Amino acid sequence: LPDSVFNDDNFHTVLTGFDMLMLRVHYAPDLASGMTRAAVAARLPAIFARLNPAGERPAGPPVDPTPRVFVRAVEAALGPRGSPSARRSAAARAVDIVRSRGWRDERAGFALYAFGRLIQSRDATAAQAAYLGARAAFDAIPGAEIQRAQVDLPLATFALSRGDAPAAIQIARAAMPAARRAQNAALLAELQRTEAAALRLLGRGAEADAARLDSLGWARYGFGSVEEIANFDASFRSLERLAEVTQQ
Repeated sequence: LPDSVFNDDNFHTVLTGFDMLMLRVHYAPDLASGMTRAAVAARLPAIFARLNPAGERPAGPPVDPTPRVFVRAVEAALGPRGSPSARRSAAARAVDIVRSRGWRDERAGFALYAFGRLIQSRDATAAQAAYLGARAAFDAIPGAEIQRAQVDLPLATFALSRGDAPAAIQIARAAMPAARRAQNAALLAELQRTEAAALRLLGRGAEADAARLDSLGWARYGFGSVEEIANFDASFRSLERLAEVTQQ
């Protein structure tokens, strides 16, 4: 369910068009409490035709059902329990399931993205390959702009860590419109922070200061607490130092 705030991937931060459609269907006057499942099912086609006429088209091929083993692997990888090594192993299992079943949808992109995040501190090369695989998966999915923008963030950081400031700026700026449209303030703040560090590396101090200030404004909206905002701003200096050390 890629286009929903209720998906486990947390890429969306506000109700999507799909979510709003589901709410309008739920509260349609055609439906009432106490109706049987069969009675509701009989009325749904007319409700959808009225509320979403653009959806009146032939159905695509059925989606391969998600096995519980994949769900458990994702839960183990991203849940609060388990050691770092256990979580990395769970993410690797999820990726293996994706590849064995030949998935090319949201599940493929998300599994690769999660795997990249969990191994990034241990194997930057493998993490970047996972992110690029996730990017390719999301590229093939219509309407997956916010997912692509989320993957572009670590790719921009990788470019900055190589000392390639122009590439970091290009990647970050290309992802910003999707973050704005999705009202994902935290993602937009991080993209602007990366842009600011890259601009500083190029000696464009005034532009870097402006981008950093913009990022702090979005961080206040996206993160909320004073402590999180302070940590966010401190990481800007870490990005600068990382890029400077790499360039030297």
